[in-house]
Amino acid sequence: MPLVPAPLDPQARLIDQHIVDVLNHRVGKDERAAKPHDWFTATVLALRDKVIDRWMESTRRTYEARGKRVYYLSLEFLIGRLLRDALSNMGLTREMEAALRSHGFDLAELEKLEPDAALGNGGLGRLAACFMESLASLDIPAYGYGIRYKNGMFRQAIDDGWQRELPETWLAHGNPWEFERRESSYLIGFGGEVRPSGDGVEWQPAERVEAIAVDTPVVGWRGKRVNTLRLWTAQALDPIRLDAFNAGDHLGALKEEVRADTLVRVLYPADSSPAGQELRLRQEYFFTSASIQDIVRRHVQYEGDVRTLPDHAAIQLNDTHPAVAVAELMRLLVDVHGLEFDEAWGVTKRTLGYTNHTLLPEALESWPLPLFERLLPRHMQIVYAINSRVLREAHKAGLDGGAIAAISLIDENGERRVRMANLAFSGSHSVNGVAALHTDLMKQTVFADLHRLYPDRINNKTNGVTPRRWLQQCNPGLVATLKDAIGDAFLDDAGKLADLNAMADDPVLGERIAEVKRANKVALAAHLKDLTGVRLNPDALFDVQIKRIHEYKRQLLNLIETVALYDQIRSHPERDWVPRVKIFGGKAASSYHNAKLIIKLANDIARRVNSDPSVGGLLKVVFVPNYNVSLAERIIPAADLSEQISTAGLEASGTGNMKFALNGALTIGTLDGANIEIKDHVGDENIVIFGLTAEEVAATRTAGYNPRAIIEGNRELHQAVQAIASGVFSPDDPQRYAGLMGGLYDSDWFMLAADFESYANAQREVDRRWENPAGWRTAAIKNIANVGWFSSDRTIGEYAREIWGVL
Repeated sequence: MPLVPAPLDPQARLIDQHIVDVLNHRVGKDERAAKPHDWFTATVLALRDKVIDRWMESTRRTYEARGKRVYYLSLEFLIGRLLRDALSNMGLTREMEAALRSHGFDLAELEKLEPDAALGNGGLGRLAACFMESLASLDIPAYGYGIRYKNGMFRQAIDDGWQRELPETWLAHGNPWEFERRESSYLIGFGGEVRPSGDGVEWQPAERVEAIAVDTPVVGWRGKRVNTLRLWTAQALDPIRLDAFNAGDHLGALKEEVRADTLVRVLYPADSSPAGQELRLRQEYFFTSASIQDIVRRHVQYEGDVRTLPDHAAIQLNDTHPAVAVAELMRLLVDVHGLEFDEAWGVTKRTLGYTNHTLLPEALESWPLPLFERLLPRHMQIVYAINSRVLREAHKAGLDGGAIAAISLIDENGERRVRMANLAFSGSHSVNGVAALHTDLMKQTVFADLHRLYPDRINNKTNGVTPRRWLQQCNPGLVATLKDAIGDAFLDDAGKLADLNAMADDPVLGERIAEVKRANKVALAAHLKDLTGVRLNPDALFDVQIKRIHEYKRQLLNLIETVALYDQIRSHPERDWVPRVKIFGGKAASSYHNAKLIIKLANDIARRVNSDPSVGGLLKVVFVPNYNVSLAERIIPAADLSEQISTAGLEASGTGNMKFALNGALTIGTLDGANIEIKDHVGDENIVIFGLTAEEVAATRTAGYNPRAIIEGNRELHQAVQAIASGVFSPDDPQRYAGLMGGLYDSDWFMLAADFESYANAQREVDRRWENPAGWRTAAIKNIANVGWFSSDRTIGEYAREIWGVL
């Protein structure tokens, strides 16, 4: 049915007039000829005009105050769609809905025309986006710096159950949110040699590209501040060699432009080849150098003396990817601005902070020394000079040879490599983990010796998520119910959700929240039916694991238990089974064979289970293709159970666990990452914990772990593993999963066998709780009430006070 226009109030009328004016004069369309995408563009541009006014006002205030800015360097910013976010934070959603309705358009439908920006992959990039929004909401002047990927993380298609990587074409029709800043461009060098010059040296790169800034406004809550996300695009200095072109070498004439374009084409190019490793390092240096040059240029322009940089700039390195910032800032201070090395080192350390996001050795980046030195010869000299100082400090502190070798920025074991995490640690005044357990493990494992040398440097900042996007915008039905129950103070302070605790046992509130949850499940079921063809029962328990596919996150444990449950339902139809819908989603790195095999297994299991009449409506399995922010905004409000089942000690924090709990899902999880702190906040009775602790995982490995004995000693586990290995779920290729299952028998590094029985028992405990609706609703309310602490506003406030010195 067409939307029926209602009379517009004065504010909505002004917005309506503005949209139509934009449609006519900037989109170039008459109302009668305009298509939905024209109205979408006009809507964004009309809103953007209002955002720009706040943006300019925010910038003026910052310059007048001459205070300190935060600069957040991240290889990922998983920002999602921006229209709804900006409308909500500007307080204009109702007026925009009314204005569009007067022309027969539904704002929610127009919002779907906005592509998800392909600027990130998982939790790291989404955290960066939450942090940028909270920085603006807390009125803290900030820039985010990253790469404007043209294709970014691939678009995932599922072809016969296999992941297929397709280019993400989010920029195909332009991006109405962004502004190119050609005046903010910098030369980025690679290769060449370092030569003496006066009293110092001069790096003469063999190759240069131009980094050009593209800015996107980031709107804070209630429009308090608008900050800048500055992304870099690359351009060759000579985009075409006309002599080569005219000589007939048409492709060769564009070689430099293509070489520059590769820097900003794809997020995380596969690094399994030497060429892939080189491109990854080029990307990281490209965006880091451009960002550091921009920061130093701005400081010198407005403050004059580069020595005061730490007083006006706090640069935070989001994980190890921008670690080369340590050497790049040193290069600028010494080679360009003439500081002595020791003085420059002091300025650098007081300016930089480093956030570590992983304990996995493969994610603590290191580069082959010949590659690093060939691409960045001056930086290699600086790394050696820094290393000399650090190792002398270690020797003076009495550390032994083993500790000194572990601290060194150069790994001498086997192939010599530059350790980027050690570089970031050494060059920062603050090194933080992102959950209490993760931070403790940093001190005990990967940075144990650096912690001994610099005992005051490591600190904890438990992650958080923005409640604006992950509650207010994605779950409006729940927000309306909460406002009726406790008022609207929680909109400005998520900690006020704690007022729900007094009403946790209120049957009326519990019933209303359950109704909202069911409505969300009905909507998700309809969407997934369109997407996958699978019909889902909204009254079943929606059991969700959506995140990057990785063996340590243990989607495989979930799948094996799903097979075991499938067998049990078929074998014991007389039992009162709780109907379950298992929802999986996530992308596997293009070169990660086992992760891609796990995706195929999920789809093979789904095909078999969903077509088996013997399980009826008791079990469904769905793999959601191309998981992204917009899908998460649909799935999370509909989830009943949140799967956070990583091997204890390997998940740094997790943020999906926080989003699910905020929307009233119960967590089933290990004592890993922020699960521990969620348990402490919501209470033991409102979360389901299973499995080995991090200490027990380490002790089991040390004692000699025998997964074969565990598998063969557990009937359900053994049957499930044998079914998968023998080809029950892959009749077209019976050997498809033999190697994957064989790895469980032979090594099982991620402790699936060790945790299976505990996990299966925990799932049956979930069943028992589900069968008590009143108890489940109370637990759901307790989760909503007590996870306000996990707001990114709280996290950013801690960074601001304890690391950056801006509050």
